[in-house]
Amino acid sequence: MKVHGHNIVHFPYADIGEFAQKPAQCAIPLLAPWANRMTEQGFWANGKKYGFNLGLGNVRGALPIHGLLGNSPLWRVTEAAADAHSGPRHQPPGVLERARPHGAMAVRARIRDDLQPDRGVLEVRVTVTNLSSQPMPLMIGFHPYYRIPDIPRDEWVAHIPARQRVVADERLIPTGEFKPMDLPSPLPLKGRTLDDGFIDLERDSMGRAHFSIEAAGRTVEAMFGPKYPAAVVWEPAPPPGQTRDFICFEPMTAVTSGVNLAHDGKYSALQSIPAGGRWTESFWVRASGM
Repeated sequence: MKVHGHNIVHFPYADIGEFAQKPAQCAIPLLAPWANRMTEQGFWANGKKYGFNLGLGNVRGALPIHGLLGNSPLWRVTEAAADAHSGPRHQPPGVLERARPHGAMAVRARIRDDLQPDRGVLEVRVTVTNLSSQPMPLMIGFHPYYRIPDIPRDEWVAHIPARQRVVADERLIPTGEFKPMDLPSPLPLKGRTLDDGFIDLERDSMGRAHFSIEAAGRTVEAMFGPKYPAAVVWEPAPPPGQTRDFICFEPMTAVTSGVNLAHDGKYSALQSIPAGGRWTESFWVRASGM
């Protein structure tokens, strides 16, 4: 995602073809049908446990992570277009769709150029349709990798608009407990690592929660719509002798493993789509000072 020639998302590949040869987490990947880790190799829905089919090779580990659909070959482009307000100069908005027996998902990405103060903002909108005859628990999210070009991460400060932090165990699985926010705002990132969940997000008059990184007059901002009540912020330590100049502000429909925590009586905010119903929400990305 380039703003005035400056790429504001981490994408360590020369082009899409190179990425396709050896895909890894970068840019703005979708996490579905679950976001981040699960407590076990399966999930609970409507009082029934659904185990993952480990023989398919698309789920690995004791704590399966990041869902199934990010690199699926079954997505298809159903629309690519531009109008007076979306994608007028660079890339047209596109819609990807993926259907499964119990649900269908459409992801729309477009550059908005019609609404102030959102001129030049990237909107990523997801629509999930429940095709089954039972309620569908919602556990999706995104894992965007943001960066301020040409400035080391140790010089950035971040804003995390949360009132509470998620308490997690040594596996990074939430315990069901929360504690008051104890990080300063703004938050200097020098020498810091994070892999933490946050809830009770502060919001503007439109219901958006504003996360951001800033340095030398440059700002990259991520805004979560109101149906993203939780976030994970990931700022990993770099390997010895290397740098990792990115941070992830991850919009999530529930805390990590919320569907199983809800079954265990440890999480009460799990969203659900009724039979035949539809859920839609967006998050937005914009940059200034580039």
